[in-house]
Amino acid sequence: MFGYIIRRILGALVVMIAVSTLVFFMLRLVPGDPIAAMLADAGSDEARAALTKKFGFDQPVIIQYFKWMWNLLQGDLGTSLYGSNQKVTSILAEALPRTLSLAFLSFFIAIAIAFPAGIISAVKKNTTADHTVSIFAFLGLSMPDFWLAILLIIVFAANLQWLPAIGYAPLSSGFWEWLRHLILPSIAIGTGFSAIIARMLRSSLLGELKSDYMRTAAAKGLSDTSMVVVHALPNAMLPVITVLGIAIALLFSGAVVVENVFSIKGLGRVLIQGILNRDYPVVQGTVLLISAFFVFANLIVDLLYAVIDPRVRYD
Repeated sequence: MFGYIIRRILGALVVMIAVSTLVFFMLRLVPGDPIAAMLADAGSDEARAALTKKFGFDQPVIIQYFKWMWNLLQGDLGTSLYGSNQKVTSILAEALPRTLSLAFLSFFIAIAIAFPAGIISAVKKNTTADHTVSIFAFLGLSMPDFWLAILLIIVFAANLQWLPAIGYAPLSSGFWEWLRHLILPSIAIGTGFSAIIARMLRSSLLGELKSDYMRTAAAKGLSDTSMVVVHALPNAMLPVITVLGIAIALLFSGAVVVENVFSIKGLGRVLIQGILNRDYPVVQGTVLLISAFFVFANLIVDLLYAVIDPRVRYD
């Protein structure tokens, strides 16, 4: 197991280096000049030349790449091209807790909806309850995150005025204040996520309920609750865990859009602003951090296989 973890971590580092390299060169292939975007029409040729030299854009791209990689190995992601040349690590450190808070609450909401819905849909197959869950799952998959976010703002923020429409409150300002700012964006992201998990759980659980060991459990007189929760559900979790790992990407991709709708300056909003401003260091650092979450989330999913299913072994 330990050797497998080491191999996966080394592989993850290779993937992250490949992603950072790809992003570095793709940004420079996109038409446009960050210095021109920064100065607009107000800067002189002397100012343009000074800024180009200051940020190293006068050097060949390959030299810029190796300098960036060298700084990256030392933990330096560079400085933003805008504002007061703030360190990218400082920008990400400020944005990361907001995105993690949003992702955690979205994940919690999705699981709280998906597991009861998936279990009920499987146990009550082809009944009204099953059809109702299927309809809501279809709607959850069909609605874009931003559209649901706008609907939630109109209903609960603008009309009912129960919850704030925009902004973020840190946990230090109080649990309720933190929670009420995240409820609407978390629902907007978690709804589609819950639909995917519920459908997968239903499909996997239906297969387990038809198994021979379930008929044996029924013959022994076990209750329906015990049969489903104790025996069928753990065996049905392996495909669901796989989907959970893949769907983490949905949390972050949804956060990119939803954070902009709710004006939450998390990683998604930082990434969008960096792209619009052609702020190379910010975009490179943000993509690198998000890719790290994806890679290590998949590693955790693989390790959970061995915990859930004793037949899975990593030698």
